[in-house]
This record gives sequence, structure tokens and C-alpha cells, in this order.
Amino acid sequence: MTEPSTQQPRQSPPPPAGSGGTVPLDSTAQLLTRITAHLGTQLSLVSRNGTRRPMHRTRPSEALRPSDTLRPSAAPRPPDAPRSPGTPTLLVVAHGSRDPQALRTVLALLDRLRDLRPGLDVRLGHIELNRPLLPDTLDGLRGADAVLVPLLLGRGHHVKHDLPAAAAAAPAVRTRVAAPLGPHPLLVEALYGRLVEAGWDPADQGSRSAAVVLAAAGSRDPDSAQDTRRTARMLAERLGVPVVPAYASAATPTVPAALRALAARGRHRTFVASYFTAPGRFASAAAGAAPRTAALPLGAHPAMARLLLHRYDQALSATARSGGVSLLASA
Repeated sequence: MTEPSTQQPRQSPPPPAGSGGTVPLDSTAQLLTRITAHLGTQLSLVSRNGTRRPMHRTRPSEALRPSDTLRPSAAPRPPDAPRSPGTPTLLVVAHGSRDPQALRTVLALLDRLRDLRPGLDVRLGHIELNRPLLPDTLDGLRGADAVLVPLLLGRGHHVKHDLPAAAAAAPAVRTRVAAPLGPHPLLVEALYGRLVEAGWDPADQGSRSAAVVLAAAGSRDPDSAQDTRRTARMLAERLGVPVVPAYASAATPTVPAALRALAARGRHRTFVASYFTAPGRFASAAAGAAPRTAALPLGAHPAMARLLLHRYDQALSATARSGGVSLLASA
């Protein structure tokens, strides 16, 4: 998605009647920029069949290029009321990133959710760095039901503390908190698909020279590390080669250290699987250490959308079994 051009004509239009003077050129340029942006936003809300779609729905390309940018402040604000009365909102909770491609990726993933389940109110909230922030999204859901589905891969601090605290701070919203995405076979499906895109050859299954490093963000929480190791084992079963978890921060080994250790064992045909939900600083660092093209982050892979819906449904079922008590759904 491109932003409207800020280049404006040098000639200032005539002032309105009764204005008492000329309009400064800078003010006119700013006005034209706002009008152009507003028209572009309104046109983006019209689908190909002529119907209006919600303001928070976009259609960015899943294939992201370094030149693609989207300012976090440009994210359209979601509507104030769910589209399907009586059905809890699916509130995707992303971490947030300074990388402009991160928001584009998450918005593309939300579009996949809406395509898979038309009529479901899908919204977005960030823990930090990007708008809308989670408290602001919850504030727009006063009097409604919502399931907070973390776009996070393991049981770290955000899942255990930040999400329950945000839910408790929004008493006007009836909330449930779903489990994190991992570990799960659908994550393995997405990881495998990204590796194939990066050049992994299924014929390498069982190869004595091939291996994969599962590059993750890292956490001091032992449950998070356990979840990553379990995902690595599941991916190793799928690939038929060793998969070693490595981390960008807070844990060891690092991605370069894991690559060196595999090379010492004769595993010279190594790939880096990006265990990140979206582009960002850690994903870029992991990709930079790869001996060949690293796999893309999980992003808007179709399996990710199916997994988010699965966690949403799982949280609703768990709440029904518990008699309506909000809880963290089991993995």
C-alpha cells in the first residue's frame, strides 16, 4: 500500500468568499494532502463488487518487499461495534514492532481470518510500539464479549502477565484469554511451507548433511523455552533432519553458535527457519546469520490464520465447559 503523494502544485487556489485575504500556500498544500488521503481511505473501503467493507480491513500483499512501508499511525481505526451480535469478537493481540513491514503482515493475516470466517468481528491490539494498542481496542468494545488470541508463540511473560492484566483492566468487556499459538502442528505446517519457499528440498529428508536452525526470539521463562524445543522436535519429525532451537536474545545458543555446532557435526547444508510471527529486528538478525536464504517469518501463512481461529474456538469451548469463567485455554 502506498501513501498519497505529498507533492502539491505551486499555484494556490483562490481564497473562499468572505475570507478577507489569501490562503497561505503551506496551508493549502496541507488541506489538499488531507483531502487526498481521505478520498484514498474511502475508496479503499469499497470492494470489487461495490459493497462497503469495514475500515480495519485492508488487502496488502502477503509477499513483502523492503520497499513496502506503512506507518503505524496510518492503520485505519476499527468500527465501534461487532458485526455479529452475540458472537464474541476475536481480538488478535500482536506484540508490535518498529519495523513498518510488521503491521502490514499482521493486517494481511487478519484479512485471512475474515475470509475464513465471514461475519466474525476481528480486531487488533498491540502490546507496545504500534497502534492500536490493546487497551484502546478493549475500550472500543465496552459492553461486548471478546476473546484475546495472542499472536505469540509460547508461554512467556506477555501471555502469562500482560494479557490477563489488560483483560482485568477492562471490566466493561467480558473477556477470555486464549492460549498462545505454539506448540501446534499448524505451526509446523507454516514453518515447513516457509522453508520450502526458501529453498528447502523435500529430497533432503534423512540427509546426513542437512539440518535446520529454528530461530526464535528467546525468553527467560522456562515454559517458553520448553514450547520452542517442542516445536523444534515436531519440525524435526516432519523434515527428517535435526532441528536445533536458537535464540536472538535472553537464551542460548545464538543462531551463529547453533550453525557452527551443526557444521562441526558435518551438517553443512543448513537452513534457518524463522520462528517469528512478523518481520522485526530479531527476525532480521536471524536471517543475517543464515548461510543461505533464510525462511520468511510465519506472517500471513494460511496455517497461521487457521491456528488463530482454532485458539479462538478452543477458548470459547473451554469457557463453556467451565461454566462461563474466563480462563487461559490449555495448549
